[in-house]
Amino acid sequence: MPGNRPLLQTYSLGSVEVSPRVVAGLAAHAAADCYGIVGMSARGLRDGLAELLNRDNAERGIELRVSDQGLAVDLYVIVDHGVRILEVAHNLMSAVAYGLEQHLGIHVLEVNVNVQGIRPPEARDGGG
Repeated sequence: MPGNRPLLQTYSLGSVEVSPRVVAGLAAHAAADCYGIVGMSARGLRDGLAELLNRDNAERGIELRVSDQGLAVDLYVIVDHGVRILEVAHNLMSAVAYGLEQHLGIHVLEVNVNVQGIRPPEARDGGG
């Protein structure tokens, strides 16, 4: 489960609580739209291999830390072979921070990208 503390915003008429699962889903959606990102990965490696998560459980590849100052996000991803990893990671950081700030109106303190694996070219082409 991605974090256990919900986002809580208090207003004069009441408060709004957003589940960590919803926040992680928004981050996963923003990541899926980024060039060079194959998908989210499980946080731990199994036998040295990254597990590609499907869209239904992509939030397992995201850790959230909520504080009074804002939100910190750790993303675990698999990138495509042949891309500039640092450039893709930087674009991913920007896209996720922007998306979360726009949808939730909360300050994103940091977005950390952990590249768990690279999809080999033969997996993309469908052959071997």
